Amino acid sequence: MTPDRARRPGPTVRTRVHELTPTGEHAREDRLVTEEPLEIRLAWPGAPARRVWVTMRTPGHDFELATGWLVHEGLTRSVQGVAYCTDADLAPEQEFNVVTVTLAAPPLHDPGHRHAAESSGSSACGVCGKDSVTAALAAPRAEPWSGELPTPDVVRSLPGLLRAGQAVFSRTGGVHAAGLFTAAGEALVVREDVGRHNAVDKVTGARVLAGDSPAEAVLVVSGRAGFELVQKAIAAGVGSLVAVGAPTSLSVALARESGLALFGFTSGERCVRYT
Repeated sequence: MTPDRARRPGPTVRTRVHELTPTGEHAREDRLVTEEPLEIRLAWPGAPARRVWVTMRTPGHDFELATGWLVHEGLTRSVQGVAYCTDADLAPEQEFNVVTVTLAAPPLHDPGHRHAAESSGSSACGVCGKDSVTAALAAPRAEPWSGELPTPDVVRSLPGLLRAGQAVFSRTGGVHAAGLFTAAGEALVVREDVGRHNAVDKVTGARVLAGDSPAEAVLVVSGRAGFELVQKAIAAGVGSLVAVGAPTSLSVALARESGLALFGFTSGERCVRYT
């Protein structure tokens, strides 16, 4: 009897909950955001596929996540192909949790130098696998953005425009979002993930896989502007980063050094510019 094919995990799962209110206890169905590991492997001519990263993510747009991560790490600016791994020794439930990215040429630097075979990260932080603080600070950098930047009025409108694209958040309340916008506030791509850094990886990966540049006027994120998000914005070549939450001292320092316009505490009523 032929075993059933593995079922690709979705971004949410159903669960039964008991809601406790002043009027009593109520049983109902709820939705949880899915969190599963994704192993990223890298291959190029003359080199067999090797693991370079494992992250906890929300399934969906996995090829974009892998591609964006490689771009943000400075390993490549383009990919030849991306596919789920079909190794015979993978259990069925792992089939859609391992992605192999193939490059047309060797990566821009040796991935083995900074990404040991056992490197991994949680859904909370994008720099956990770095070998040292110095390596974390050595952010890959694209050409600085030389185009138009959003006006303050546009900046204040961006969280609302991002929220309009957060379908998974509307169902679960458990994911972050990132979106790439033009200076006029036009949404180019919006992605969601349990990990804020994964959402940004998916945005950049979507642009690269579509044959477009990941560099644009503004990247918007639904949470705080941590160092790892500033690092990714600089690697992608965007002109400004707009966050709903606060920045950190290190993120402001890196943005200032790199010429990235950084906004925090952004809402329809106000925003704070740090650089």
